[in-house]
Amino acid sequence: MKKLFRYIRKILKNSFDNIRNEHLKQNLLQAIPFWIGSVITGLIAVLYAQLFAFGEHILNKILSWHLWMIFIVAPLGFVLSWWLVKKYAPFARGSGIPQVMAAVELANPKDNHHIQKLLSFRILFIKIISSFVLVTSGGAIGREGPTIQIAGSVFRKVYEYLPSWWPKISKKNMILTGAAAGLSAAFNTPLGGIVFAVEELSKTHINYFKTALFTAVIIAGLTAQTLAGSYLYLGYPKTQGVTLWIMFPIIFVSGIAGILSSQLSVAMLKISRLKKKLKTDFSNIIFLLICGLIVATIAYFINRDILGSGKDIIERVLFTDNKTEAWYVPVLRMLGPALAFTSGGAGGIFAPALSTGASIGSVFANLMNLSDNETNVLILAGMVAFLTGITRAPFTSAILVLEMTDRHSLIFHLMLAGMMSSIFSLLVSRHSLYEELKVNFLKEIRKN
Repeated sequence: MKKLFRYIRKILKNSFDNIRNEHLKQNLLQAIPFWIGSVITGLIAVLYAQLFAFGEHILNKILSWHLWMIFIVAPLGFVLSWWLVKKYAPFARGSGIPQVMAAVELANPKDNHHIQKLLSFRILFIKIISSFVLVTSGGAIGREGPTIQIAGSVFRKVYEYLPSWWPKISKKNMILTGAAAGLSAAFNTPLGGIVFAVEELSKTHINYFKTALFTAVIIAGLTAQTLAGSYLYLGYPKTQGVTLWIMFPIIFVSGIAGILSSQLSVAMLKISRLKKKLKTDFSNIIFLLICGLIVATIAYFINRDILGSGKDIIERVLFTDNKTEAWYVPVLRMLGPALAFTSGGAGGIFAPALSTGASIGSVFANLMNLSDNETNVLILAGMVAFLTGITRAPFTSAILVLEMTDRHSLIFHLMLAGMMSSIFSLLVSRHSLYEELKVNFLKEIRKN
């Protein structure tokens, strides 16, 4: 085996030495770490997606066997997910996107040493295990935000393994590119990954790292597609024959979704502040047991839609004849993430936000007596609007939904939804949930 590696290394070295253009050599050396990180990110993203789906499958099997099992599974899962994070990687809690945003801000000579607290292999493993436990126990979380922190950890580690003689690469650009590659691999949305890096994460000029960013997103996406096949995150909803008047329902629903999602962000921040006042493990466990029992009670007596990422809700209202959701489902889809996201375990809010927006669009489409195709458009607009209210990134939200459904004819409808939500969400709070959490992480890190 060693002889084989030496032989391969010799061939690569000879090939590289044959390149006479020194500028090209420099560019190749700078690109290689991004490519390596992208391939690893694509591999992990696919495996994580399969594990996450398996967790939801296990939960459904358990509940199909005996629904009352939710009273055991939910409280224990909430506690175990929190304990894993608290014990082994405190900064693995929650989404992962605020941690990456904080890491980008810390990528300077003065604060570089703090980044390892936010992005590391330990965080990578605990993020996956804790979120798997939480979703298996019924937590309304997603895997997309965690995939972004996982990708950031991979890229940061690749950066640290570079020898001292390697051409200089910006750590900030490395982390930014990793985040974009992670989102691209998680949703199979390359454009969404690029727009996300620019709109949500970057305060630097994209021209300095645009080639690395584009190629990393492409390689991560291609790696994921090689393993999982060419797929759309959702599918092809029918939206043909929709007239221009649908813009008015879109504006109305987007405003409602923007206000509600911003209110949810404020509520989650308040719950997080309340939880910080619990100083002992015992008080935290009691809090989490209560949260788990609330989720279990609602799932058992009212509706199971409070559980899980909510992707099944989106697929049901978009691709079946059952397009009508009960008026209280959006409330459940906000309550579920509010309890799971603030539990202290690992888990994102991208997918739950999309499912909440879909249920809001479905409810109002039924009240307006829209056709099936018009309902689909309003559901997609609701998804964009609710996600925008959480992230305050309207273009990222619109591009993500556009790519995961391949409905390019709706680009203006979805952008309108994002912009209206962005405006209305400001009535509740000036800053996004991620921005507030990023500030909290920075304060916590610098205090220690």
